[in-house]
Amino acid sequence: MHQAISRFIDQLLPREHPRPEIELLYRMMRDYPERGGKMLRGTLVLLSARAHGGRDEHALPLAAALELFQNWVLIHDDIEDDSEERRGRPALHREHGVPLAINAGDALHIYMWQTVLQAGVPGAAEEFLRTIHRTAEGQHVDLGWVEHGRWDLNEADYLEMVQLKTAHYTVVSPLRLGALAAGLEPDPRFLEAGLALGAAFQIRDDILNLTAEGSAYGKEVAGDLLEGKRTLMLLRWLESARADQRDFFLEVMSRPRSEKRLEEIERILRWLLASDAVRYADERARFEAARGLELLEAALESAPDREAVGQIMGTLRQLATRDH
Repeated sequence: MHQAISRFIDQLLPREHPRPEIELLYRMMRDYPERGGKMLRGTLVLLSARAHGGRDEHALPLAAALELFQNWVLIHDDIEDDSEERRGRPALHREHGVPLAINAGDALHIYMWQTVLQAGVPGAAEEFLRTIHRTAEGQHVDLGWVEHGRWDLNEADYLEMVQLKTAHYTVVSPLRLGALAAGLEPDPRFLEAGLALGAAFQIRDDILNLTAEGSAYGKEVAGDLLEGKRTLMLLRWLESARADQRDFFLEVMSRPRSEKRLEEIERILRWLLASDAVRYADERARFEAARGLELLEAALESAPDREAVGQIMGTLRQLATRDH
């Protein structure tokens, strides 16, 4: 499945142009897709279509379009977060500058819509619209907290943000798009199941950002601290942190990324890891994963292709409970 999606994207995106500036654009459009990645979301679209009795060729354009969505969002996300790395290499804007990277993301956005519209699957365009709306809303909430220095947040705030920003395009939409590609109306239970599993995935990703080895993780370790991301772990730690630690933390987080020193981030990380914050976040992730998997199993109970159902459940179980 991974290779089929990669081939589709490779054949879709242009390579050559007589103007060197436009050929550079094409190379930049291909950059993130060619860096690899698990293609989890596209794979879930294909598995969902199979589970519902659909054919791969009907679902493949939607799977590829969702991967294009993921990649143009990542280009813009890296700029918004001032990230250094993506998939083990410098972020696109670090290599080519912000204006060109924004434009490359915009171009991928166009090819995403081209693919969706040409697929001709009833309901697919509306599903992409819904997913983009929710993702943009979640990203705006996340960025707004950083921009306005908000730390007066709680667990419910965090969960609402990640359900918008991550869960819809990572779990809810792939399941729904697969059913649509099979010519069926998606089960309404996909929404609640996907929100829970998406939250579990994001909490797990936040944990890995602070605890994983860089080569295994594929992203910048502790980048969330440098970017001032509001995570469940940080909000939990702040509830019981000593006054001097809290004051130090808030002062460091009030500065832009470029003015945060590595030794300061390492000091905060030691405090965080010494607390119960990681354990607490891990327990919450496990709770959300178990709830989501139970809901999803019920939603897929009557799906005809049981092998594909098993692959969906296994993929999402690994996604929501991974430790690397």
